[in-house]
Amino acid sequence: MAHAAKEDLKVTSVWGRGGFFSYRYRPYQAAVTCDRSIKVCRAKGSRGRNCCKKRCVDLKTDRYNCGKCGKKCKYSEICCKGKCVNPMFNRNNCGGCNNKCSRGSSCVYGMCGYA
Repeated sequence: MAHAAKEDLKVTSVWGRGGFFSYRYRPYQAAVTCDRSIKVCRAKGSRGRNCCKKRCVDLKTDRYNCGKCGKKCKYSEICCKGKCVNPMFNRNNCGGCNNKCSRGSSCVYGMCGYA
């Protein structure tokens, strides 16, 4: 039997056309992952330029791959420039990445100069 034309395919459903449990014809498409081609991570709109476990990630900001694949930050930490830091008490990343406290002030509870 030859392949059916698109208009010959029927959409079936428990609740009628286009409803719950509808089935549609979709041609087989092989997913291209970054482990097969790093160009996937270089494409516009990608989450990052590096590939870790078949996913594109940014090693500078991803808390599950901070600085290198598989390096997880602790619960209270975030990833800033590829290093795990605690934004509640880090002077260079107070409250978030790249929020540096001025000279003489400290970072307490994510705020510079809290007292």
